[in-house]
Amino acid sequence: MFAPPRPPLDVQVPLWAWRRLGLLLLLMFALPAFAADSVVPASTMPWWFWPLALFATCFLIGIVAVPAGIGGGTLFVPIIGGFFPFHLDFVRGAGLMVALASALAAGPMLLRGGLSSLRLALPLALLASISSIGGALLGLALPASVIQTALGLIVLGIVTLMLVSKKSEFPVVSQPDRLSSALGIHGVFVDGASGRSIDWQVHRTPVGLLLFLAIGVMAGMFGIGAGWANVPALNLLMGAPLKVSAGTSGLVLSLVDSSAAWVYLNRGAVLPMVAVPSVVGMMVGARIGARLLHVLKGSVIRKMVIALLLFAGIRALLKGLGLWV
Repeated sequence: MFAPPRPPLDVQVPLWAWRRLGLLLLLMFALPAFAADSVVPASTMPWWFWPLALFATCFLIGIVAVPAGIGGGTLFVPIIGGFFPFHLDFVRGAGLMVALASALAAGPMLLRGGLSSLRLALPLALLASISSIGGALLGLALPASVIQTALGLIVLGIVTLMLVSKKSEFPVVSQPDRLSSALGIHGVFVDGASGRSIDWQVHRTPVGLLLFLAIGVMAGMFGIGAGWANVPALNLLMGAPLKVSAGTSGLVLSLVDSSAAWVYLNRGAVLPMVAVPSVVGMMVGARIGARLLHVLKGSVIRKMVIALLLFAGIRALLKGLGLWV
């Protein structure tokens, strides 16, 4: 097995790149709001407006979803469900496809760079995939207003979790547990920001497996991918480094979302008009986001995602309660 090439020690992000990133973030806020204002006179809009709006929005979501390690569906479902004129079932079905596309687009780069681990992802994804099928069946059986309200509460809970959790970039695991040792869950990765070679291992693996069962149910029910829960579970509970947790989260998402997506496909809840431009935009944006993961500070992405999720969560909650139609 060949080790990945060692990146330079002095990786710097030019000023023009930060300015472009700031412009993209402003567009991410402005585009859904503009689309929402156009919902009432939707009949006056040409047919191609909504696919283009979906593509542009998902392109911007993909750029920030991969470095944040939360999966595209976590941002896609509350934003598109709250500001675009589509039924929530179609949005959730497309959300699983979007999260799957972003994970698959970024996966090869993350694997080559040593930022994700198949040995860590596979046992967790196996249990989460099974439970996600049950979550998808439950979500399609409930009324849209109930799901919209619950989605708003879940998204606001995600914001609270991200605010109170203190992520450790390089957790110290003094001794792995027996299960992780038996499965060979350990590795080495080169941190692109510092140039350091980091040896890592995990512990509390049985508890992590049980937690990913619950994560799979939420992923299937809300179509949000549950990357927001993957990263804290891998980093805070099991002790994987933060960047390895974010990269491995994408592999887990690719397996979990593909299982739940079959339920939505079978029920006819995946509409090509919504799913295709969303998936294409997400895949293009995710490839850029995978490159940014090596050089961007996690705190920058984290603050931006918290602000965006807070806005989308309030919108989803008020729409579900009928206070903001």
